[in-house]
Amino acid sequence: MAEAYLETTVWADTKAPINHTYYIEGDKMLAYIRYGTSEPYWFKQPITISRSGRKFQRVDASPFEQDLFLFNPVAPAQEPEVIEVQGSKGAVYLVNLKEQTCTCPGYTYRGACKHVKELENA
Repeated sequence: MAEAYLETTVWADTKAPINHTYYIEGDKMLAYIRYGTSEPYWFKQPITISRSGRKFQRVDASPFEQDLFLFNPVAPAQEPEVIEVQGSKGAVYLVNLKEQTCTCPGYTYRGACKHVKELENA
């Protein structure tokens, strides 16, 4: 039976990706909810997830099981300021203004991107 888990890993690098909520069955991830959003992303085929060096907390699975997409595991007072931005090819990315991070590929590979710079200068 699949269960939902909020990742609670404390990353050594503060610019590491922020934690998400995962729908896991055994060692296979079926879906996840990106931090700061409420809609699950379902994989076409389950993918293997490594739990090595990571921490998880079991949470209510109803957003996945009942398609109630109203799930946000972080209390509003603790949630950093996250803004959705649209990339040049239409993809949507999350920019964390407090931590100055982005979920786009450019930030992932280079540690910097135009989305953070544009919002920083706004």
